[in-house]
Amino acid sequence: MNKLSICGPLLAALLLAPWAVAEEQAEDFATRVPLTLAGEGPWYRLELPLALHFAARHADLRDLRVFNAEGEALAYALTLGDAQSSEQRQQAAVKWFPLLGEVAAPGAPAIRVQRSTSGTLVEVAPEEAGGATQVRRGWLLDASAVDLPLHRLQLDWSSDSDGFQRFSIEASDDLQHWSAWGEGSIARLSFANERIDQREVELPGRKARYLRLLWQAPQQAPTLLAANLISIRNSEQAPPLVWSAPLAAQSDKPGEYSWTLPLSLPLQRVRFSLPQANTLAPVSLASRRDGKLEWQPLARGLLYRLPQDGREVRQDEIELYGTPVQQLRLQVDQRGGGLGPDAPHLQVALRSTQVVFLARGSAPYRLAVGRPGAQSAALPLGTLIPGYEPARLASLGLATAPQRVPAAVEAVAQQAQSQADWKRMGLWAVLLAGVALLGGMAFSLLRKPANAPD
Repeated sequence: MNKLSICGPLLAALLLAPWAVAEEQAEDFATRVPLTLAGEGPWYRLELPLALHFAARHADLRDLRVFNAEGEALAYALTLGDAQSSEQRQQAAVKWFPLLGEVAAPGAPAIRVQRSTSGTLVEVAPEEAGGATQVRRGWLLDASAVDLPLHRLQLDWSSDSDGFQRFSIEASDDLQHWSAWGEGSIARLSFANERIDQREVELPGRKARYLRLLWQAPQQAPTLLAANLISIRNSEQAPPLVWSAPLAAQSDKPGEYSWTLPLSLPLQRVRFSLPQANTLAPVSLASRRDGKLEWQPLARGLLYRLPQDGREVRQDEIELYGTPVQQLRLQVDQRGGGLGPDAPHLQVALRSTQVVFLARGSAPYRLAVGRPGAQSAALPLGTLIPGYEPARLASLGLATAPQRVPAAVEAVAQQAQSQADWKRMGLWAVLLAGVALLGGMAFSLLRKPANAPD
């Protein structure tokens, strides 16, 4: 067979692959829902409801498509919700005191201070009063009331002329021992009826009770009008989650409940209904893949719904951290009294998935999922939106889909449950047949006479 005969079919398959995707019709997919658009296009983003994720045939959503009214498949991209960071600024006004000293004197001016019982400065004065050459060489800031790391210094001042003001920054907790915190620069500039103020100075993010600002040119040290210290606290919020509707449990014996999802999904959290007050239940979770016989331990936890300080406290969730799960079993330690006569309902949560698509053609637009054997047609976001930057995502138009697709989801879930049951029954049948075969062979050997020829 020559190379041409091998490459010919391969080349034809590569050329026909895009046409295979282009020829897909919305009717080829089991679930189709209308999309409602709001905001400015042509790009729109949709947070995918978990019910639609359940209706897919593949956990990675390779069988998701967006169609317009003409039946054309639209270009789209998928993106997972990311952790979101936030910055909290806490600002505190502080007292300030002038540091007076001789212009030519080396080092920082010597001072005497008077403090209150809490350590707050009441008075700061030169150690040696008098002297015609004394000028304002800097400022002492009382930060004793700020019990947080210091990240920014914000100043307001008045001076005879505009320009830059440069100074060194030192920190102390006892007014005796000082450590250098670098240099600062503030500025006030005017040009063509425009005014620019640079009032903030970076600090190293450490705690200190007192700050000393010493001007490099003492004769130009301004008069302070306000001094504020800013502490910044950065916090990172967990990636956003989407929750399913409550799912009914199957129970074969008291204190044991199981659920089967339509497909194996990376669950972040699970939540159980606790219908009765004063519930306390140590529980263990186990999972297994579709068709497997053995349950694998997954997590342990304590579920409760109890009164405390005149209000009710509830712990009904367990973290799973993205573990792929399709079948889930909850075992309740009955020593805690169990969960009551009614089987609990389950809700599961995934990291939210956003569908970003380029609207083309006529509305209404439809999202379709649920086609076995489909291949992914998603593009990278940077390809779908030329010049894409993460900050741009929030400014795109919004698309919404129905939050529940009960008929489709229930049918898919029942089908998954039925398939899982049949697979387990098949495995049990194979095992039992094997045991029966081994038993028959053993029985045959036992009945064989000892002197019979082999």
